[in-house]
Amino acid sequence: MLHVLIGKDDFAIRQALDGIKKGIGDAGALMSNTSVLDGRQVTLEQLRHACETVPFLSEKRLVVIEGLFERFGGGNKRGRKKASGQSARPEEYQAIADCIKELPEFTELVIIGGEVKAGNPLLHELSAFIRIKSFPLLNKSQLGQWIAQRVKTAGGTISTQAVELLGRFVGNDLWTMSNEVDKLISFTDGRRIEEGDIRAVVSYAQEASIFAMIDAVLEFRVGVAQELLQQLFKHGAAPAQILVMLSRQVRIIFQMKEMRRQKKTRADIQSKLGLTRDFVIRKAWDQVDRYSTARLREVYHRILETDISIKTGKLEGEIALNILFAELGQRGAVSA
Repeated sequence: MLHVLIGKDDFAIRQALDGIKKGIGDAGALMSNTSVLDGRQVTLEQLRHACETVPFLSEKRLVVIEGLFERFGGGNKRGRKKASGQSARPEEYQAIADCIKELPEFTELVIIGGEVKAGNPLLHELSAFIRIKSFPLLNKSQLGQWIAQRVKTAGGTISTQAVELLGRFVGNDLWTMSNEVDKLISFTDGRRIEEGDIRAVVSYAQEASIFAMIDAVLEFRVGVAQELLQQLFKHGAAPAQILVMLSRQVRIIFQMKEMRRQKKTRADIQSKLGLTRDFVIRKAWDQVDRYSTARLREVYHRILETDISIKTGKLEGEIALNILFAELGQRGAVSA
């Protein structure tokens, strides 16, 4: 069976993927019957082999591909199309689509994409026979409803004013929002969450730690990075949330670097990136000139690979992050 999950709401996509995995069956058996593929580089033969391999001691196998749609257009990262060297050949996306359409009954194939354009040829081809599930970021009204429902599900209550303030403080990063709601539920201990509770509990200490962690990773100071990682774990940050924050900040630095190279003004950059907090702007601005584009790109892609490993259950979150930092701490061909 084919599942196509696209959109910028990584939290919702993660929840959908978890639902697919639970529907397949035993988690232990699934671990040995899961394949994770990089869609930007996977060949037709590799895809066919992963999908047609008979599951071992299980009725189903899971194949997850991320980046396949971006390979054929619709990605928003400069150079990605050129890197694949194949996106201009229509016969290839057609061959991949034909392969996907012939999935064995024992294979659950999940294709994950980010902000994929409507004109993407592979998406258009697959949408003719499968319902595409889209996960855009929540707007202000939807975010308020999500917060209220999340609080209710956790067994708490929250005032309308507190919902609005929490949404304003955290934004539509649902990984961070989920964590903050849990802290608020514990802090209020059964009473209704009010605005004062938001101001007392919700802080940006984690964001400051994330920026410090990025500095340590980019500068090969693996010991410092791992120490900061453990501090975040102690404060209740989830591995998936940390990865989202890491990738977001590295992406901000990279995009800001590109726009400064294009002589964009600070105001233009702030508006284009949708940055509203002065701390984020100042910190990213300071980091832009300290790190090479090559190093930023290397770290960003390693983070994405780790994210896929966690989402598909290939590695446990804390272990995956520690492995990531150890690998990034080794000076290789790419240097800062």
